[in-house]
Amino acid sequence: MNDAAFGRPEEGRLVDTLRGAARPFVSLVACDGDDVVGHALFTPVTVGGAWTALALGPMAVVPARQRDGVGSALVRAGLDACRALGHEVVFVLGHPDYYPRFGFVPARPKGLTCKWPVPDDVFLVAELTPGALGGRVGRVEYHLAFDGAG
Repeated sequence: MNDAAFGRPEEGRLVDTLRGAARPFVSLVACDGDDVVGHALFTPVTVGGAWTALALGPMAVVPARQRDGVGSALVRAGLDACRALGHEVVFVLGHPDYYPRFGFVPARPKGLTCKWPVPDDVFLVAELTPGALGGRVGRVEYHLAFDGAG
């Protein structure tokens, strides 16, 4: 499913690696009958070496179901699941016109930076609990498996 959504195998391998190595994680699958049509994965990140949060990604929807609401449903359900498990902050590297509808805002103005050199408008953060950032700052470190992805 990830291979079809991204048009290459790297993200599927990344998901397999993270399932075996990144704990705890939240993984949601969208199905249409017996067919898997989408997947969203949330894995732990460390920030400034001092605190932890989750990061969304990869998230994938098979091409035939893109722009069909599957991705939005996965993000909303995933954020709800993260919140229910007590997580307060989620990061995403993603499209700046897509993720703000779910409460994501640019991270850099909040003093949060990404371990990779990415444009400021694609590195986003959402507080699942209002005020959870509370002045927390630092560099966000993703699982090492992400370094070999892409």
